[in-house]
Amino acid sequence: MAGRTPDLTLGEAAREIGVSADTLRRWERAGKLRAVRDERNRRRVPRREVERLARRPRRHAAGDALSARNRFPGRVVSVEVDGVMALVEIQAGPHRVTAAITRDAVEELGLTEGVEATAAVKATSVMVERGGGGR
Repeated sequence: MAGRTPDLTLGEAAREIGVSADTLRRWERAGKLRAVRDERNRRRVPRREVERLARRPRRHAAGDALSARNRFPGRVVSVEVDGVMALVEIQAGPHRVTAAITRDAVEELGLTEGVEATAAVKATSVMVERGGGGR
């Protein structure tokens, strides 16, 4: 059809919206996205759907170099090296984050007291305790 904007593949639509193709499949199942099927039964996403979804507020982006989204910039307050391992404490605002890393990493990154550093946290689960801690 002349003048018709072609539908996008699922991968193309996902890239333009800024989500994964799996997310688009879930959205389709949940009724949040209308996709059509081509003659080979592949999902195609109409351009107007991509434009509608691309206007949605985007989640916090992780950046290009690291996939962790939870980043705590701060200053190294202590480095304790013992054998091949080290404990590095970073004061990040009101929070103190401790990381157990290798001695090699401490040396390669030049981590010493006072150096600016960012603790990047990526966890599959987060536990929450009620109250101020303790029992």
